[in-house]
Amino acid sequence: MVCTGERGLSGAFNSSIVRLARERANALTGQGKEVKFFCVGRKGYEQLRRVYERQIIDHVELRSVRTLGFVNAEEIAEKIIGLYDAGAFDVATLFFSRFRSVIAQIPTAQQIIPPVFAGEKANGMGGAAYEYEPEEDEILTDLLPRNIAVQVFRALLENNASFYGAQMSAMDNATRNAGEMIKKQTLKYNRTRQAQITKELIEIISGAEAL
Repeated sequence: MVCTGERGLSGAFNSSIVRLARERANALTGQGKEVKFFCVGRKGYEQLRRVYERQIIDHVELRSVRTLGFVNAEEIAEKIIGLYDAGAFDVATLFFSRFRSVIAQIPTAQQIIPPVFAGEKANGMGGAAYEYEPEEDEILTDLLPRNIAVQVFRALLENNASFYGAQMSAMDNATRNAGEMIKKQTLKYNRTRQAQITKELIEIISGAEAL
């Protein structure tokens, strides 16, 4: 599942996420595994379909969504779970950009199916017996789909923040470069104009002296 932006003008934001997904896809293909893509965002879809058009099984655009909400993540999670239940895949990895700062966004890969839980034995409780009420199956039936939706929602929010940070940096760089170009062109124009005026003055003075 590759999450990218709906718009460009954001530097390497979209391409860095797609690059990470392509590297993982090529590695898995080299191991003889089949790779399928679920695209969220127009820019990632446009880049991936050039090479993996037949392997893209779904595409979701959020361009018309002004404010991302949990309901958007739930809709995507339902599609993913539906594909999993239908046997379309056995492992799902989420690709997105983690927001560190306005000038630093980190392309990230996170496995969401099957879920990976960090620090399960961090408190030395591994192997302890627990009693669940209601039953464990009933709890997990509700929690696991919600967990996937929460992770998708987090990825969408991280992506959104990263996109605006990357776009702001890209526009700031573009504005600075345009300003420097204007200064150089203005200086060149002024020098050319000054040289032309000097040449005309010399011609006038030379003509006056000749008379």
